[in-house]
Amino acid sequence: MTTDGIADSYNDSSVLFRVLGQVGWGDLVNVGYVTWPTLPLALGGLGRFQRRLVRRSLALLDARPGEVVLDACCGRGLTTAWLARQGCRVLGVDVQPEQVAEARKRFGHEPGARFAVVDVTAPPPTAGDVDLSDGSLDRVHCLEAAFHFGADGRRAFLANTYRLLRPGGRLVLVDFTWRDPDPTTITALDPAGLVRATWHFEEFEPLDRYLATAADVGFEVRAVHDWTPHALAHYGRAAPVVRRVLSTGVGRRAAGLVRPALADLSTEDWQHLVRLVDAHVAALVTPCRYSALVLDKPL
Repeated sequence: MTTDGIADSYNDSSVLFRVLGQVGWGDLVNVGYVTWPTLPLALGGLGRFQRRLVRRSLALLDARPGEVVLDACCGRGLTTAWLARQGCRVLGVDVQPEQVAEARKRFGHEPGARFAVVDVTAPPPTAGDVDLSDGSLDRVHCLEAAFHFGADGRRAFLANTYRLLRPGGRLVLVDFTWRDPDPTTITALDPAGLVRATWHFEEFEPLDRYLATAADVGFEVRAVHDWTPHALAHYGRAAPVVRRVLSTGVGRRAAGLVRPALADLSTEDWQHLVRLVDAHVAALVTPCRYSALVLDKPL
């Protein structure tokens, strides 16, 4: 997996991430899970919705106390800590050393939690004092990260995860999936590459190809959950309003009053944000699904 540039998608060198950080991104980095009754709570930030998405994902994982769990692409470690507090022995791994260092600083004291820098498309035999030999894991969790891997990386991740899981083990993989069977059609929807450069990826995996690859390496597809209405649709509804705010001086000043850190953004930053909003609606919100795959290794 190519790692150059991924860190810049998740730090303040990205103007979009700076803005998202002001509306709740930080502890967790995901699109969140929103329902209509809870939508007004978005005024207080997106953090509560991100935590809700994690809870739903971990519920599908169904990890039990004492089980060995790999939290793939753990970021700053919160999901790893949650699993450890449930009594699991958890290895949180990420390809970014900065993220792993932050996870260790925040949650390294949690009993049962270990952290290591690992490329999950090519895992080593051991990491963080945790054995990663064949059949060594009970559960693997990967939330909103595999789109970074590339098509070959996603196949390698599925194959390696199948190898590492014991018979009866489970992988929960939550990711953006492409509606069109041809993933290269994103090029026409993102001609300037704004979305792909912002989040450092090449293309999204078509859902049918995801499922075919999972079955090909041996997984039984236990369930496929379409969380698109809760994870992506609300961004599509909010985008026109956000765009109008960002496009006017009055709106930008108001945003700076509500979130003082945004007052430091330049006119060029604001203009770039408008372009990014448009690009994300065209190349992500409309043509993507948001899918939660529950994949079991047969007994």
